[in-house]
Amino acid sequence: MEKNHTRFNHRRPQKSLRPQPQVEVSLGDRFPLTIRKLGIEGQGIGYFKHKVCFVPGALPDEVVVAEVTAIHPRYLEAKIHKLRKPSRFRVEPRDSYADQAGGFEFECLAYPEQLKFKRQVVLDSLAKFKPRGWQNYDVRPTIAAPEQYGYRNKAQFQIREQDGHLIAGLYRANSHDVVDMPTCAVQMPGTMKAMRAIVKMLDELKIPAYDETSNSGIIKTIAIRESLATSELQVTLITNTAKLIHKGPLLAMIAEQLPEVKSVEQNVNPGDTPLVWGDQTIHLAGQEYITESLMGLDFHLSARSFLQLNPAQTETLYEQAAKAMELGPDDVLVDAYAGIGTIGLSLASRVKSVRGMEVIPEAVADANSNAKLNGIQNASYEVGTAEEVMPRWQAEGFRFNALVVDPPRTGLDEALIEQILKAKPAKFAYVSCNMSTMAKNLARLSSVYRVDWIQPVDMMPQTPRCEAVVKLSRR
Repeated sequence: MEKNHTRFNHRRPQKSLRPQPQVEVSLGDRFPLTIRKLGIEGQGIGYFKHKVCFVPGALPDEVVVAEVTAIHPRYLEAKIHKLRKPSRFRVEPRDSYADQAGGFEFECLAYPEQLKFKRQVVLDSLAKFKPRGWQNYDVRPTIAAPEQYGYRNKAQFQIREQDGHLIAGLYRANSHDVVDMPTCAVQMPGTMKAMRAIVKMLDELKIPAYDETSNSGIIKTIAIRESLATSELQVTLITNTAKLIHKGPLLAMIAEQLPEVKSVEQNVNPGDTPLVWGDQTIHLAGQEYITESLMGLDFHLSARSFLQLNPAQTETLYEQAAKAMELGPDDVLVDAYAGIGTIGLSLASRVKSVRGMEVIPEAVADANSNAKLNGIQNASYEVGTAEEVMPRWQAEGFRFNALVVDPPRTGLDEALIEQILKAKPAKFAYVSCNMSTMAKNLARLSSVYRVDWIQPVDMMPQTPRCEAVVKLSRR
């Protein structure tokens, strides 16, 4: 899962540790390049005079004319100037800006090949960190998403002024230049309809966009979430200041033109910061939440609530976690990195009790509220880190035999790993959104646990992002 609310942008290619040859090359130089493989971020990798060259949008076995866009001591970055020999797996992207902004890296790659790539990322990560017995792990074929387009339930677009008008979109790779996106094939349609309408309203009302150079203006980002179950929309205006001019007319226009918007919030995030979200959220209109349904339960989602971006595939992910733990009515389950409790509450009916923890107080309040909403009386959530809360519970006499973890991209905290190795729960499922940190964590956990299987699940088609569920059993 991705709980870090950072700007949506390409990460730079990972630097090779091997010494790279000195190559005389200048920005704008062009040369033929054969693409040998794909990098972990989905970029094509070739070798120019034995020096690594990353080319976004290029596929294995393609021959391109590469144009150098950045020069680093250990690698080059380039773009496709001309495609001389296309891959047989290349397809036409649905979005014209698929090669410009993050989030569409694989729109040019046939979907079955995307699934193979995501499984290979798991294998490559295991080979890098070498957890005990990794050569014999059962890494299963990636589970395909039921919908490869129109699945993403949240649009989080930057707002900027361009040629006297406001635009909304994502950052161009390795920059803060916003690519205007009138359409977006991976988004649920309601999010894009509302996005374009609200940008037009802001333009008409002359509400200024944020200007990074002068640190002035108001609107930084618009976040719109859509419920698959109810089609309700939640709009959050992320602003540079708490002052929002023409707020009344704007809310009136949203109510009149977008009746599906049931919740309007303002999040204040002042100044030039790499974080999208600030600490202060102000309720502006309608409800303070929208409702989504998962695994037969209803969940109230406030503006800061974390939810997987692909609700249809989320149920598949959670069922795989349940399958990994083989839960029964006498089991006591700990739900670590719980968010709003979606995993633990979804599994509460299968176990004796659920306890969870999460560091964001609003998420914990949502989790406990969602338990009440669904009449679940055997689940409770607390504020705190897993590595702090778990030993306190154990000191108080609490005992558990089942554990599910769904950490952020940074993986499990080292202190939590120590607690897990000490407690040794018999049933253990690790849900991961970062195969590298997962493999690194497994290298520590495999001293006590064996890996029965790893199931990749495609939560984000058209991107190199992958999730996986690991079934662990005590040795």
